[in-house]
Amino acid sequence: MEFETVVGMEVHVQLDTESKCFCPTSTDFHAPPNTNVCPLSLGLPGTLPVLNKKAVEYSVMVGLALNCEISRWSKMDRKNYFYPDLAKNYQISQYDLPLCHGGWIEIETSAGKKKIGITRAHLEEDTASNTHEIGGGFSGVDFNRCGIPLLEIVTEPDIRSAEEAYAYLTALKQILQYLGVSDCNMEEGSLRAEANISVRPKGSEEFGIKTEVKNVASFSGVQKAIEFEVARQIKVIGEGGTLVQETRGWDADRGITFSQRTKESAHDYRYFPDPDLMPIVVDEAWENELRERLPELPAARRARLEEQYAIPPYDAMVLTLSKGVADYYEAAAAAKADPKKAANWIMGDLQALLTEAKQEIEDCKVTPDNLAAMITLIEDGTISGKIAKEILAEMFASGKAPKAIVEEKGLVQISDTGELEAIVREVLAGNPAQVEQFKAGKDRVVGFLVGQVMKASKGKANPQMVNDILTKQLKAL
Repeated sequence: MEFETVVGMEVHVQLDTESKCFCPTSTDFHAPPNTNVCPLSLGLPGTLPVLNKKAVEYSVMVGLALNCEISRWSKMDRKNYFYPDLAKNYQISQYDLPLCHGGWIEIETSAGKKKIGITRAHLEEDTASNTHEIGGGFSGVDFNRCGIPLLEIVTEPDIRSAEEAYAYLTALKQILQYLGVSDCNMEEGSLRAEANISVRPKGSEEFGIKTEVKNVASFSGVQKAIEFEVARQIKVIGEGGTLVQETRGWDADRGITFSQRTKESAHDYRYFPDPDLMPIVVDEAWENELRERLPELPAARRARLEEQYAIPPYDAMVLTLSKGVADYYEAAAAAKADPKKAANWIMGDLQALLTEAKQEIEDCKVTPDNLAAMITLIEDGTISGKIAKEILAEMFASGKAPKAIVEEKGLVQISDTGELEAIVREVLAGNPAQVEQFKAGKDRVVGFLVGQVMKASKGKANPQMVNDILTKQLKAL
């Protein structure tokens, strides 16, 4: 029997506000444990929540970017459960009337483009974080995270493979970062993804029993967890076993999922409207105001870069993966860098330096203006492409302008015909065996001789001129 994979994603995104969702306490991630707390965060009696307006605005902006309908009237509800990370024994969330609903996001995979439906995006407060690594058999709870605004984005069960899940998460993260509503740092818990996974016989319309996989620390981890869970479920069915609806964890070291608890249903949480909070009313004027604040989103920017700078679709896709990289590229192009050459340098050598240094483009010492200036030095013949790689590495380390580095290190390209002819003669005289091979019709030896000339000139020789002079002198022998 052939099976079809069915996946729905739940993504929790911490909104990048200065204060928490229902109190003025700081959201600083790097504060010492249990210092960003207040009576409300700790669930003390007599405290009253006050909704953070910016959290609502960010939520609506996300909803608009995801093509959602914005509810004119929604409310906050109490989600009741008992766990150490929730001191007041309920979470302020949204149940039947979410702020945003009925949207979609377009993804692109090896199979082409596809729309993934967005069921809802609702606002809630984050919980505290539990720590089980204190030692001595003890666990701790840090309430700094408790109360941070959290947007939960839930998809329709439209995802049909681990690849599609990865593409969805990547596209969603891009949109969130372009909006500037979250840093989406998975290591710090700013973005947390959970997959609801089931399988069903191909052609069947009925959904299978789903499992929810939690505690996955990366998008590639989500992809691997889905692949493992699909194989596990098919094996259980094939052996005549019975699947149960449950929550499973992901063990990245062992590459397996493991059972944590049976999955709760909505009635288990005993939702009811929070009596301490007024309804949220988003009228048409406020929605239009927030719509006007939306930046150019990734898909639109990709299309514009292709048209405006005449670069290939692949280049536009890579450059827009990060808003910071796209901004950097456009700044370099504005500084008169050749658009295609700037794209090549950014995607290639500069990205390699950033990856090795574990830096983001925003921290790069190579300014867009200096990258454009370096490309100009190559185009006017001042330096060669090989020398430019050396200069870029120095720019990356020191932040100096390329022209200053060229002058300091004497890296000006040799384009003097007489000087190059003399170097070529010396190389030919020192490599008689290769000269004889050329005379015997082995043209490939020219590449070796070019390399020897470049070596003799310490990489400063103009490569095109070297090729021309070398070929001329060889044919004259």
